Amino acid sequence: MSAPEPGRRVVVTGGAGFLGSHLCERLVERGDAVVCMDNFLTGDPGNVAHLIGRPGFRIVECDLTEFVHIPEPVDLVLHFASAASPLDYLKLPVETLKVGGVGTLHALGLAREKDARFVLASTSEVYGDPLRHPQREDYWGNVNPVGPRSVYDEAKRYAEALTTAYRNSRGLDTGIVRIFNTYGPRMRPHDGRAIPTFIRQALAGEPLTVTGDGSQTRSICYVDDTVAGVLALADGAEPGPVNIGNPEEMTMLGLAETIRTLTGSDSEIVFIDRPADDPGVRRPDTTLAAQRLGWHPRVPSERGLRRTIDWFAALLEGPAVPAGRPRRRVSAPAAG
Repeated sequence: MSAPEPGRRVVVTGGAGFLGSHLCERLVERGDAVVCMDNFLTGDPGNVAHLIGRPGFRIVECDLTEFVHIPEPVDLVLHFASAASPLDYLKLPVETLKVGGVGTLHALGLAREKDARFVLASTSEVYGDPLRHPQREDYWGNVNPVGPRSVYDEAKRYAEALTTAYRNSRGLDTGIVRIFNTYGPRMRPHDGRAIPTFIRQALAGEPLTVTGDGSQTRSICYVDDTVAGVLALADGAEPGPVNIGNPEEMTMLGLAETIRTLTGSDSEIVFIDRPADDPGVRRPDTTLAAQRLGWHPRVPSERGLRRTIDWFAALLEGPAVPAGRPRRRVSAPAAG
């Protein structure tokens, strides 16, 4: 799929978050004007500080659940505002539900007002603890609606339903992308997700804390690949939902061991209690993304983990450095 003509105006809600900031960066690089909207509840303005002063880039601090207004024309709305890590959404349950409900409503309203395409960042968590493996887009999921994770799972499921309703009843041009376990630079060291936790612990020489017996699986996708998939959907007319993720599946114990090896750490691995409703398996079927979007993940997991480890090493060894530009490499050299 060819890239659109540059010069569009794109609104990215949650644009100062981990994934949102990478989207903003890529959009600016290709010549789009970008309005980055964030209330900085879990996002960090430092994630997009390097974009300030770039032509067409603007930050708007606002709470999407209260209002959203952009005076200029808008061509595309990418709705990525939400707490995304369990540590965050368990601390912010009502806020997570509000941004998935009221925030999505306001973002859809903006897109309708501007006659813009709207893309919802949904998640593999809509599949819950899946009874089908791998997960295809036609699987309805296995979600506990009153469990601790429901504040995120059900917020995203409702957001999908609301997006679909706007498409079917209001004629809005919409797309839904279901994102699987993205990782890379700009994740917060203490955000509670497995990869930043393991990397932080390994670099500090602390025990790596694996939940349960470590046999549960995830499929990790490097952020550059996720951004490419999101923009492939955003730049076309595909309504989705479409899975964007890496079908390469690994156990949590295997992931911890890989990170320990790549960091050269001698940290021990210890096992802690597994969280309630933690999915036992996770792997996307990406056939639809390949067929409809021409998208495939391109960054091997080891390469992506090396880049992420190097970025964390630079971040943790001293004062903050420009996003994505670590001071030194610490991961072992590639074999061969």
